[in-house]
Amino acid sequence: MKVLLLSRQEVEKLASMREVIEAVEGAFKAKGEGKAQMPPKLYVFFKKYDGDFRTMPAYLENLDAAGVKVVNVHPRNPEEKGLPSVMATIMLLDPKTGAPIAIMDGTWITDMRTGASGGIATKYLARKDSEVVALVGAGAQARTQLMALKEVLNIKEVRIWSRRMETAKKLEEEAKKSLGLKAISVKTVKEAVSGADVISTTTPSRGPVVMDEWISPGAHINAIGADAPGKQELDPKILKRAKIVVDDREQAFHSGEVNVPLSKGIIKESDVYADMGEIVTGRKKGRASDKEITIFDSTGLAVQDIATAWMIYQKAKNKGVGREVELI
Repeated sequence: MKVLLLSRQEVEKLASMREVIEAVEGAFKAKGEGKAQMPPKLYVFFKKYDGDFRTMPAYLENLDAAGVKVVNVHPRNPEEKGLPSVMATIMLLDPKTGAPIAIMDGTWITDMRTGASGGIATKYLARKDSEVVALVGAGAQARTQLMALKEVLNIKEVRIWSRRMETAKKLEEEAKKSLGLKAISVKTVKEAVSGADVISTTTPSRGPVVMDEWISPGAHINAIGADAPGKQELDPKILKRAKIVVDDREQAFHSGEVNVPLSKGIIKESDVYADMGEIVTGRKKGRASDKEITIFDSTGLAVQDIATAWMIYQKAKNKGVGREVELI
């Protein structure tokens, strides 16, 4: 029994952001049509290290693709250990037998599929004339958010804020050189988001960093950073006047941007308008007017990981990339 091993370097060369967007949109569609199994992610917390890891299984019936991702989140890693804050491994299984067929780096896939989900949400929920993008946070997640937004928007200006100005400057230079975008680093979150058409938040914050009075009518927000209980990036007042779309209700209620306002009774579960699968399949309408404020609450779904990993696995097999080992 042979298992295909794929390193990060090999995975990166096998898929573009456009291909990942296509795979993730297909995963949203499968979930919306009831053609996917995806139990809620399970958490193990390392409180003394300010970190955790999650296990995320899924089965996409339309692709006959199954697997599980194990992923950590340790926000202090970059500064204290010189390691990424997020690292992941994905194992694909043969649904016919349950045997492992591939093990691959999932860190790049996690970043890319998260960016892709923001791009897809923007496609369905943002105003079509959106031109000004604000990035609150400037790490790996912010980079892939911007890559995906470039695929779905005609971007005229990118404003970048980070707790560390050098991190914002680094992403600014990459946006200019690699993506050909006009980008500026700013000193405050208010400078970044005021008047912005599309806002992506990718911080590990446990309290609001984006305030209600800074958000203009017609803005769309991709709330990416809140992915565990107690995390929060947005002033709850924004949620009170916005159309809220989540990637998955159960996960979002437990650990998404809505988890803190729900626990405090500021909003109700019924205030969530739809999940992304309902939007992608057309069961519910996306943006209704140019004045509407929309929020996409992204917690990250196993179906996104498995759909992306399956696409990469197929391409690796076709191109002879990776190495096979006798694991069992």
